This record gives sequence, C-alpha cells and structure tokens, in this order.
Amino acid sequence: MLASKVSAFSLACAMVLAIAHTTLAQNTPQDYVNTHNTARSAVGVGNVSWNTTVKAYAQNYANQRQSDCQLIHSGGPYGENLFWGYGADFSGIYAVNSWVSEQQYYNYTTNTCASGHACGHYTQVVWRSSTQIGCAKVVCNNGGIFIICNYYPPGNYIGQKPY
Repeated sequence: MLASKVSAFSLACAMVLAIAHTTLAQNTPQDYVNTHNTARSAVGVGNVSWNTTVKAYAQNYANQRQSDCQLIHSGGPYGENLFWGYGADFSGIYAVNSWVSEQQYYNYTTNTCASGHACGHYTQVVWRSSTQIGCAKVVCNNGGIFIICNYYPPGNYIGQKPY
C-alpha cells in the first residue's frame, strides 16, 4: 500500500513538472526565435537571432503595461508586435503564431491587407531586414497576458515589401 502511494505521488509530481516545463518552454528566447524563423523560412527570409538589449527593452515595456494590459505601442526605436489575451496562460509561441496567422490576409503582389483585416503583425515577423528580436511576457494585474516582441532594425515601412 505504501508503494502505491509513493508511485501515485511520484506520478503527480512528474505531471506537474511536465506541465510547468511545457508552459515555460514555450516562452524561452529560443521558442520565440524558432517560431519566427519557421514563418520566415516559409517565404525565403533569413533567420532572426535573440538580442538581449532588445529583450530588455521589451521587458521594461511589458512591465509598464502590467498594470492595465492595454495594447498601446511603446513608440520606441524598434519594430513591435503586441499580443493580449485573457482566460488562458497564452505562451510566446501562441502569440507569434497569432501574428503569423495574418498571412492569409496579406497579398504580396499588391503589398496590401485584405479589406477589414490586419496583416502588419505578420509582415513585421517576416520583414527581411529585421534580423534581431527580443520578446517578453507578463501576467497583468487583471489576470490577462501581455506579450511583446521588438524587432531590430524595425520594419513595416509604408510602400515597401517585407521580402
């Protein structure tokens, strides 16, 4: 009987660790980089790399938004994508994939978004000259999740194609 209690306890601990690892693993610098690079590779654009200075900027701004979780751009020197969600522990991978999902609304030939849809988050993800990123995630005071990725050099210049 003691052996079965130890086994059940060990299994429960292993499950908690596996869940914690999965959640944390989807917010590492490499997770952000890999998710960006998958989208960039799909359109023949070179990889991005992690930049700790850009990450520090993103973290500082995320900390400022922690009190209200509002999708207000920082106005800083970098390109920027913002994500806000409520009701789940959204990961960095989820946020990047949500930006990439805008690809369906982007027309490369005309360099425009479909009427009534956004695609600027996607074009920043795949902007050829943006080669370094830094991202951060905070849980807001209202329970929401705020995620930011900043891009160096910035992209999304009006009239220019991303790749």
